[in-house]
Amino acid sequence: MNKRQIQARLIEKGSNFRQFALAHGYEPRTVTQAVQRWAGASTLPNGRLTFSILRDLSLAIGAEVLPGILAGMDARELPHSSMTGKT
Repeated sequence: MNKRQIQARLIEKGSNFRQFALAHGYEPRTVTQAVQRWAGASTLPNGRLTFSILRDLSLAIGAEVLPGILAGMDARELPHSSMTGKT
């Protein structure tokens, strides 16, 4: 998924990168840097902060930003109905 696709999914949810960052306790610049660097990549990041940002972003938009980013998550951790409405 590229940066524009991620941005479009956030807009569909009534959000943007800045609002997502602030709502999840991240610095907005850190979120945009992580997306800029990793969007469209085929490997997972090694850094915990970047991995957390991309995992939370995937959960927020309802799609994996990177292939396999949600693979290790328990079904109880994956939101079902919360991804359909605005927050």
